Amino acid sequence: MIKIQAEANVPTEHGNFRMIAFSENENDWMPHMAIIAENTDFSKPVNVRFHSECITGEVFHSKKCECGQQLDAAMKYTHEKGGIIIYLRQEGRNIGIINKLKAYSLQEKGFDTVEANLKLGLPADDRNFGVAIDILNLLDIKDINLLTNNPEKVKHVENSNIHLNSRIPLQIPANENSKGYLQTKRDYFGHLLDDNDN
Repeated sequence: MIKIQAEANVPTEHGNFRMIAFSENENDWMPHMAIIAENTDFSKPVNVRFHSECITGEVFHSKKCECGQQLDAAMKYTHEKGGIIIYLRQEGRNIGIINKLKAYSLQEKGFDTVEANLKLGLPADDRNFGVAIDILNLLDIKDINLLTNNPEKVKHVENSNIHLNSRIPLQIPANENSKGYLQTKRDYFGHLLDDNDN
Protein backbone atom coordinates (compact mmCIF):
# COMPACT_ATOMS: atom_id res chain seq x y z
CA MET A 1 0.00 0.00 0.00
CA ILE A 2 1.42 3.37 -0.96
CA LYS A 3 1.85 6.10 1.64
CA ILE A 4 3.37 9.56 1.91
CA GLN A 5 7.17 9.30 2.04
CA ALA A 6 8.21 12.97 1.81
CA GLU A 7 6.85 16.41 1.00
CA ALA A 8 8.14 19.93 0.50
CA ASN A 9 7.23 23.27 -1.03
CA VAL A 10 8.78 23.78 -4.47
CA PRO A 11 8.77 27.11 -6.34
CA THR A 12 8.50 26.65 -10.14
CA GLU A 13 8.22 28.91 -13.18
CA HIS A 14 4.48 28.24 -13.03
CA GLY A 15 4.13 29.11 -9.34
CA ASN A 16 4.57 27.54 -5.91
CA PHE A 17 3.50 23.94 -5.35
CA ARG A 18 3.50 21.45 -2.51
CA MET A 19 5.09 18.25 -3.83
CA ILE A 20 4.35 14.97 -2.08
CA ALA A 21 6.04 11.64 -2.90
CA PHE A 22 4.02 8.42 -2.58
CA SER A 23 5.39 4.87 -2.64
CA GLU A 24 5.35 1.63 -0.72
CA ASN A 25 8.84 2.20 0.65
CA GLU A 26 11.00 5.25 1.31
CA ASN A 27 13.88 3.99 -0.81
CA ASP A 28 11.86 4.03 -4.02
CA TRP A 29 13.70 6.30 -6.47
CA MET A 30 10.64 6.67 -8.71
CA PRO A 31 7.66 7.46 -6.47
CA HIS A 32 4.37 8.77 -7.72
CA MET A 33 3.86 12.46 -6.96
CA ALA A 34 1.09 14.84 -6.01
CA ILE A 35 1.82 18.40 -7.12
CA ILE A 36 -0.56 20.69 -5.24
CA ALA A 37 -1.00 24.36 -6.14
CA GLU A 38 -0.72 26.60 -3.08
CA ASN A 39 -4.13 28.26 -3.59
CA THR A 40 -6.12 25.01 -3.81
CA ASP A 41 -9.52 25.18 -2.09
CA PHE A 42 -10.29 21.73 -0.72
CA SER A 43 -13.82 22.72 0.32
CA LYS A 44 -14.87 22.78 -3.37
CA PRO A 45 -14.44 20.22 -6.20
CA VAL A 46 -10.67 20.05 -6.76
CA ASN A 47 -9.19 20.41 -10.25
CA VAL A 48 -7.16 17.23 -10.83
CA ARG A 49 -4.91 16.03 -13.64
CA PHE A 50 -3.70 12.41 -13.87
CA HIS A 51 -0.42 12.77 -15.77
CA SER A 52 1.82 9.87 -16.78
CA GLU A 53 5.56 10.44 -16.94
CA CYS A 54 7.07 11.19 -20.36
CA ILE A 55 10.79 11.88 -20.22
CA THR A 56 11.04 12.48 -23.97
CA GLY A 57 8.29 15.09 -24.01
CA GLU A 58 8.79 16.71 -20.60
CA VAL A 59 12.59 16.78 -20.31
CA PHE A 60 13.77 16.74 -23.92
CA HIS A 61 10.74 18.56 -25.43
CA SER A 62 10.03 15.91 -28.06
CA LYS A 63 7.59 17.01 -30.73
CA LYS A 64 6.28 13.45 -31.20
CA CYS A 65 3.76 13.93 -28.40
CA GLU A 66 2.07 16.72 -26.46
CA CYS A 67 2.92 15.39 -22.97
CA GLY A 68 5.35 18.12 -21.96
CA GLN A 69 2.98 20.83 -23.16
CA GLN A 70 0.09 19.18 -21.32
CA LEU A 71 2.10 19.10 -18.08
CA ASP A 72 3.02 22.78 -18.48
CA ALA A 73 -0.60 23.66 -19.25
CA ALA A 74 -1.83 21.69 -16.22
CA MET A 75 0.68 23.42 -13.92
CA LYS A 76 -0.35 26.82 -15.26
CA TYR A 77 -4.06 25.97 -14.92
CA THR A 78 -3.77 24.63 -11.35
CA HIS A 79 -1.59 27.57 -10.29
CA GLU A 80 -4.23 29.99 -11.57
CA LYS A 81 -7.36 28.13 -10.46
CA GLY A 82 -6.12 25.76 -7.77
CA GLY A 83 -5.72 22.01 -8.15
CA ILE A 84 -3.50 18.96 -8.10
CA ILE A 85 -1.46 17.06 -10.65
CA ILE A 86 -1.08 13.36 -9.85
CA TYR A 87 2.22 12.54 -11.57
CA LEU A 88 2.34 8.80 -12.30
CA ARG A 89 5.61 7.02 -13.06
CA GLN A 90 4.24 5.16 -16.06
CA GLU A 91 6.65 6.06 -18.85
CA GLY A 92 5.51 5.28 -22.38
CA ARG A 93 2.00 4.12 -21.38
CA ASN A 94 3.84 2.05 -18.75
CA ILE A 95 6.19 0.15 -21.07
CA GLY A 96 9.33 2.02 -19.97
CA ILE A 97 11.76 4.23 -21.83
CA ILE A 98 13.72 1.40 -23.49
CA ASN A 99 10.61 -0.14 -25.02
CA LYS A 100 9.33 3.32 -25.86
CA LEU A 101 12.45 4.03 -27.93
CA LYS A 102 12.07 0.64 -29.62
CA ALA A 103 8.50 1.62 -30.47
CA TYR A 104 9.71 4.97 -31.80
CA SER A 105 12.09 3.09 -34.08
CA LEU A 106 9.20 1.05 -35.47
CA GLN A 107 7.20 4.25 -35.93
CA GLU A 108 10.01 5.51 -38.15
CA LYS A 109 9.21 2.52 -40.39
CA GLY A 110 5.55 3.51 -40.71
CA PHE A 111 3.82 1.85 -37.76
CA ASP A 112 1.53 3.98 -35.60
CA THR A 113 1.96 4.13 -31.82
CA VAL A 114 -0.44 1.26 -31.13
CA GLU A 115 0.89 -0.97 -33.92
CA ALA A 116 4.46 -0.44 -32.71
CA ASN A 117 3.63 -1.50 -29.16
CA LEU A 118 1.72 -4.56 -30.33
CA LYS A 119 4.54 -5.57 -32.71
CA LEU A 120 6.89 -5.54 -29.70
CA GLY A 121 4.51 -7.88 -27.87
CA LEU A 122 3.43 -5.11 -25.53
CA PRO A 123 -0.03 -3.81 -24.66
CA ALA A 124 -1.29 -0.73 -26.47
CA ASP A 125 -1.68 0.96 -23.08
CA ASP A 126 -0.62 -0.68 -19.80
CA ARG A 127 -1.21 2.24 -17.46
CA ASN A 128 -2.96 1.84 -14.11
CA PHE A 129 -4.96 4.84 -12.93
CA GLY A 130 -6.07 3.04 -9.76
CA VAL A 131 -3.01 4.40 -7.97
CA ALA A 132 -4.21 7.94 -8.74
CA ILE A 133 -7.48 7.10 -6.97
CA ASP A 134 -5.46 5.77 -4.02
CA ILE A 135 -3.55 9.06 -3.83
CA LEU A 136 -6.77 11.10 -3.91
CA ASN A 137 -8.11 8.97 -1.07
CA LEU A 138 -4.91 9.45 0.94
CA LEU A 139 -5.31 13.20 0.45
CA ASP A 140 -8.99 12.90 1.50
CA ILE A 141 -10.25 14.36 -1.78
CA LYS A 142 -13.73 13.17 -2.70
CA ASP A 143 -15.00 15.58 -5.38
CA ILE A 144 -13.01 16.56 -8.48
CA ASN A 145 -12.97 18.25 -11.87
CA LEU A 146 -10.78 16.06 -14.09
CA LEU A 147 -8.44 17.70 -16.61
CA THR A 148 -8.31 15.13 -19.38
CA ASN A 149 -9.20 14.14 -22.92
CA ASN A 150 -8.95 10.43 -22.06
CA PRO A 151 -12.25 8.56 -21.50
CA GLU A 152 -10.41 5.78 -19.61
CA LYS A 153 -9.40 8.23 -16.89
CA VAL A 154 -13.01 9.40 -16.69
CA LYS A 155 -14.17 5.76 -16.29
CA HIS A 156 -11.64 5.12 -13.51
CA VAL A 157 -13.03 8.03 -11.54
CA GLU A 158 -16.66 7.12 -12.25
CA ASN A 159 -16.00 3.55 -11.05
CA SER A 160 -14.37 4.75 -7.82
CA ASN A 161 -15.53 6.40 -4.61
CA ILE A 162 -14.46 9.79 -6.00
CA HIS A 163 -17.24 12.02 -7.36
CA LEU A 164 -16.58 13.41 -10.83
CA ASN A 165 -18.05 16.91 -10.92
CA SER A 166 -16.90 17.74 -14.48
CA ARG A 167 -14.35 17.03 -17.20
CA ILE A 168 -12.06 19.86 -18.30
CA PRO A 169 -10.48 19.40 -21.76
CA LEU A 170 -6.70 19.79 -21.96
CA GLN A 171 -6.04 19.78 -25.68
CA ILE A 172 -2.77 20.87 -27.28
CA PRO A 173 -2.81 21.72 -31.01
CA ALA A 174 -1.05 19.15 -33.20
CA ASN A 175 2.25 19.84 -34.93
CA GLU A 176 3.63 18.11 -38.02
CA ASN A 177 5.31 15.42 -35.88
CA SER A 178 2.48 14.79 -33.41
CA LYS A 179 -0.46 14.78 -35.85
CA GLY A 180 -0.46 11.00 -36.38
CA TYR A 181 0.06 10.33 -32.68
CA LEU A 182 -2.95 12.45 -31.75
CA GLN A 183 -5.03 10.89 -34.51
CA THR A 184 -4.28 7.43 -33.06
CA LYS A 185 -5.26 8.70 -29.61
CA ARG A 186 -8.59 9.81 -31.03
CA ASP A 187 -9.29 6.89 -33.38
CA TYR A 188 -7.96 3.94 -31.31
CA PHE A 189 -8.33 5.11 -27.71
CA GLY A 190 -11.34 7.36 -28.21
CA HIS A 191 -9.71 10.48 -26.81
CA LEU A 192 -12.01 13.45 -26.87
CA LEU A 193 -10.15 15.63 -29.36
CA ASP A 194 -11.43 18.24 -31.78
CA ASP A 195 -10.87 17.41 -35.47
CA ASN A 196 -9.73 20.95 -36.18
CA ASP A 197 -6.60 20.52 -34.08
CA ASN A 198 -5.61 17.21 -35.63
